[in-house]
Amino acid sequence: MRAVLTRVKEASVVIEGKTVGAIDKGFLVLLGVHEEDTQAEADWIADRICGLRIFEDEDGKMNIGPTDAGANLLIVSQFTLYADVSSRRPGFTKAARPDTAIPLYEHVIEECKKRGFEVATGEFGADMQVFSINDGPVTILLDSDHKKG
Repeated sequence: MRAVLTRVKEASVVIEGKTVGAIDKGFLVLLGVHEEDTQAEADWIADRICGLRIFEDEDGKMNIGPTDAGANLLIVSQFTLYADVSSRRPGFTKAARPDTAIPLYEHVIEECKKRGFEVATGEFGADMQVFSINDGPVTILLDSDHKKG
């Protein structure tokens, strides 16, 4: 499972001209599910999303987690994170099909909610426009294949 996590001042998702999810301060998370992912990878990603200490403390150091920073989460499905770009036309055969991806995407959302976060979302499979005002900018790539690194 992959997540591109960006610290934002605000972010929103619009579908067909209607805002379906929006947050103020927090994390915009673009989440991709691999065809071989399981609940274990979803649990790991949720744990990292909810625990990354990338908000600045009084000394300007990234040392404060999202809970203490009062952050919210906007989680958007993004199958293109598993693009195979070995040719000029990307292939997406490693991205999980909806019957696998949707339950794992929803599991990550529920795990974040269980930890007390307000979570906004896009709509799985929809044509979405994602808007954000990045803070820093700070962007972190999470990949469950690199759990030990």
